[in-house]
Amino acid sequence: MPPARRLSDLFDSLPDVVRAGVWITLSGAGFTGMMAIARILAPDLHILMIVFYRSLFGVAFLMPLLLRSGPSLLRTGKTPAYILRGIFAFTGLTCYFYAAALLPLADIAALTFTRPLFTTIVAIVILGEIARSGRWWGIAVGFIGALIVIRPGFQEMNTGLWFVLGAVVLQTLTPVVTRFLAYTEHPDAIAIYQGIYFAPLALISAAFVWQTPDLEQFLWLIGLGAIGALTQRALSRAYVAADATVVVALDFLRLPVAAVIGLVVFAEFPDVWVWTGGAVIIGAAVLLTRGEARDEARGG
Repeated sequence: MPPARRLSDLFDSLPDVVRAGVWITLSGAGFTGMMAIARILAPDLHILMIVFYRSLFGVAFLMPLLLRSGPSLLRTGKTPAYILRGIFAFTGLTCYFYAAALLPLADIAALTFTRPLFTTIVAIVILGEIARSGRWWGIAVGFIGALIVIRPGFQEMNTGLWFVLGAVVLQTLTPVVTRFLAYTEHPDAIAIYQGIYFAPLALISAAFVWQTPDLEQFLWLIGLGAIGALTQRALSRAYVAADATVVVALDFLRLPVAAVIGLVVFAEFPDVWVWTGGAVIIGAAVLLTRGEARDEARGG
């Protein structure tokens, strides 16, 4: 048996939570890597151009998967869900890239942990789910954690903060849509379809600010597309490996990963407020996700 096949079989034999942890860590590292490249390019290349090339090269790097599996990979009865996921991905990534040019990477990572809190608010306010006291306590604690990171009144309100929070709000339903697709769809199909529906939106937006990148920028953009493809594939496989509540909890590994990348690439070291606020947000989100899992197990 080839070594690669043996390694694949060994990985598949690991517990679901371990495999999900590996995939979500790769996804978190890839996401932070994209933010780092966006910051490097942002001074000389418009953000919408960066988003477009991210989508273009992302699709290009995923094409070998389609060629290997054949057109049958794209057979689906869930086109509306794929379109919705593509819209969320485009708007969310655009906001994140704008934020990357303005904020330290660890600050972005810490604030993305508010996503379970916004998801719970949406479930209560829009979907009419039961507003249990535990949910409101989790939201309140998470909000306090976000305030610790942002510290309104104690530091200047950077525009990047609003872009991050806007991206989080736009992405609150992404895990739900991804998990819905993962029940019947191949993880590679989920990643490819995101690129298919993402790219036209990115092209239309980029057409209004068109710039031709130079060779160095072009190489960075190729790397951005490759990392983006890896990120999406890893995220899709994480949701296949474990339940959404488990994946959301494991996603908190993103903060130390972002801190390391920020330190190595930009000499950024998160201050005590980012770590403290991030820990409070993580605690609130863990309580929420565990509570939701218990309620689901009880049938309500």
